[in-house]
Amino acid sequence: MACEYLSVEVMERWIIIGFLLCHGCLNSNSQCQKLWKLCLQGSLYITLIREDVLQVHKVTEDLFSSLKGGQFHCQRRQFLRIAVKELETVLADEPGLLGPKALFAFMALSFIRDEVTWLVRHTENVTKTKTPEDYADSSIAELLFLLEEIRSLVRRHIKVIQQYHLQYLARFDALVLSDIIQNLSVCPEEESVIMSSFVSTLSSLNLKQVDNGEKFEFSGLRLDWFRLQAYTSVAKAPLHLHENPDLAKVMNLIVFHSRMLDSVEKLLVETSDLSTFCFHLRIFEKMFAMTLEEPTMLRYAIAFPLICAHFVHCTHEMCPEEYPHLKNHGLHHCNCFLEELAKQTSNCVLEICAEQRNLSEQLLPKHCATTISKAKNKKTVKQRQTPRKGEPERDKPGAESHRKNRSIVTNMDKLHLNLTELALTMNHVYSFSVFEHTLFPSEYLSSHLEARLNRAIVWLAGYNATTQEIVRPSELLAGVKAYIGFIQSLAQFLGADASRVIRNALLQQTQPLDSCGEQTITTLYTNWYLESLLRQASSGTIIFSPAMQAFVSLPREGEQNFSAEEFSDISEMRALAELLGPYGMKFLSENLMWHVTSQIVELKKLVVENMDILVQIRSNFSKPDLMASLLPQLTGAENVLKRMTIIGVILSFRAMAQEGLREVFSSHCPFLMGPIECLKEFVTPDTDIKVTLSIFELASAAGVGCDIDPALVAAIANLKADTSSPEEEYKVACLLLIFLAVSLPFLATDPSSFYSIEKDGYNNNIHCLTKAIIQVSAALFTLYNKNIETHLKEFLVVASVSLLQLGQETDKLKTRNRESISLLMRLVVEESSFLTLDMLESCFPYVLLRNAYREVSRAFHLNRVPANTH
Repeated sequence: MACEYLSVEVMERWIIIGFLLCHGCLNSNSQCQKLWKLCLQGSLYITLIREDVLQVHKVTEDLFSSLKGGQFHCQRRQFLRIAVKELETVLADEPGLLGPKALFAFMALSFIRDEVTWLVRHTENVTKTKTPEDYADSSIAELLFLLEEIRSLVRRHIKVIQQYHLQYLARFDALVLSDIIQNLSVCPEEESVIMSSFVSTLSSLNLKQVDNGEKFEFSGLRLDWFRLQAYTSVAKAPLHLHENPDLAKVMNLIVFHSRMLDSVEKLLVETSDLSTFCFHLRIFEKMFAMTLEEPTMLRYAIAFPLICAHFVHCTHEMCPEEYPHLKNHGLHHCNCFLEELAKQTSNCVLEICAEQRNLSEQLLPKHCATTISKAKNKKTVKQRQTPRKGEPERDKPGAESHRKNRSIVTNMDKLHLNLTELALTMNHVYSFSVFEHTLFPSEYLSSHLEARLNRAIVWLAGYNATTQEIVRPSELLAGVKAYIGFIQSLAQFLGADASRVIRNALLQQTQPLDSCGEQTITTLYTNWYLESLLRQASSGTIIFSPAMQAFVSLPREGEQNFSAEEFSDISEMRALAELLGPYGMKFLSENLMWHVTSQIVELKKLVVENMDILVQIRSNFSKPDLMASLLPQLTGAENVLKRMTIIGVILSFRAMAQEGLREVFSSHCPFLMGPIECLKEFVTPDTDIKVTLSIFELASAAGVGCDIDPALVAAIANLKADTSSPEEEYKVACLLLIFLAVSLPFLATDPSSFYSIEKDGYNNNIHCLTKAIIQVSAALFTLYNKNIETHLKEFLVVASVSLLQLGQETDKLKTRNRESISLLMRLVVEESSFLTLDMLESCFPYVLLRNAYREVSRAFHLNRVPANTH
């Protein structure tokens, strides 16, 4: 029994070894297959010698896995990438070779098509294998790209192919065929007619047909050849084709050459159609995703949208119901691929822009303080002590360009490399068609780049609604210029219209909302200046300084200082106008006017409440005794002054913004600014009011200051619908000036009403009253078509009488800042083009103003002495 067992084991062992060595016999020897099956069923391990065993099933699996061919196809794809690339390079450099070497082009296309379809079939259907990389090709995009390139070369130089093969048919094939026909031993009449027609058809060809763009049609010749083959294939035929192989060879060659004249497009479809992707969309998408992850393959990624044009070949006239479904698949995936490529490219561009902006930010003036301080104290530091070793040294701008080692790759290097590859793929074709739809890759890139640039500009503003923080306009302008400068430098590489992208993005930022419905910097800065800066100015924590031409923050103990002048000086207003443009500044102006009109509505209510008393005051302002009894009856005088001051603050800010706009407009469009200013000078008091407002509106849009603010007139005009009658409105406007005039003495009691020579204003912003009085009066009386100068004179007279009567007041609290308040009269005259110093002199002696200036100056210097000696 032992001997029998050993013999069986030895037999199994040798059978398995024999099959492993000669596995080819499995396909031919059924007896061997039975023995193989018995061996596999009999045991898992075979003892070779002592403890060494042979794992039968493992060896079997390895044997069959080696026959899968994955590695073979992987190596073939690698070979094709090199060989076809060389072929494409040669044909692109010498397109004349497409004539004699057209067959090689179609062979290359068919080889690529076969390998791609093999990979599509096997990539998700392969069984367990040790080399899964053989069934997933991250470089498949290059093969697809080369396939499209050769197809494009064939289509582009189709005349070269036609000219070559036409001469081949007429001057060689026709002669050879004629000789073969003449040498036939037997040629029946019917076959002779067919072959004679071949020769005559080919001999009649000439090059002018190609030059004239004539369409060739050789389907009849090919059908006659098929008919001839049928005639010569029957048993009793006198002419047998197998006896005349030269005839068959020449005719088959003629068929191919004829197809080079009339069926090149069909041959392209036969040899390079990849419409199989239409039914393997998940694999198609995975290949595209793998391409995007491989930086060296990005330049070939455009092949995936181009392959979507092949899906049209899946359609068939017998199944018209499939056409919409296949069309949707093709267009959807083409759009997805182009969108993703455009997204990747725009992301890369904006990341480089952000890096450029960081470099540009190092050159901002605010960063030079440290450098200047170090340079100033350099000698002092050397004399006293050496600097601390742990103190970090700040790199100077430009240090990033110094390279100590070429092998060091920075983030900017990687971004530039990716951008180069993506630019190549986006700029490869200008347009292509998919199911009768023409697609432009550059338009996809332009739309994505525009949307990203819009979001980037808003992000640069750094607006925080919670903390009310925002970047200074000048810093934002520097960042935007850095972005724009880099995008402009890419104009010739990206394929997109960079100028149009920049122009559209900046134009959208001048509107309240962009094309996506998101907030723009126009909205952000309008909200910030209204809700943060001007609101603090209305509450008295920020004052407008005419001397500094800026809003200045008043220091407060225990509170973090906010430098309003950093956001409101001349340079910042100029930068704001540069960013927002005329449209954005108009939006800002409209919002400012909305706040002004809301204050005017409340002022009118106060006038209506005190109308009877104001009418009496207007008639008896020169009677001190009667005025003494009427003034205490007024209610809300402080409220009137406060609201009018708020209007003045808003109008003062608008005037600064308009001045910034004027400077920018003069710089960008000096040829327009000259005629606008000249046209404004021709306006006289006798000019029709509608014409005057039209001219002033034009001038205001360019930032030119006007005696009558057309925006304020339009804003107040919108309030007229809520009133009773024009006469009543006109009466309210007149009494409003009276109310203001008799309320001025109340300002003297406020400690903040002291005139500061240094700031050329008051800490409670009452110097802004003058602009409010002049601008609101001009707008109101223009609206009611009344004489502005007459009513302002009336205001001067009533205000002068009120202030002169203040001099007779014995209460020192009420006359605390009488001299400072008196200076408002001079400021009112300086603010208005309708008033003159002579008019003021007639009602308010100039000597009082001179004394007031002297007293204010003396008090100002006395108050500064302790501060200077501290």
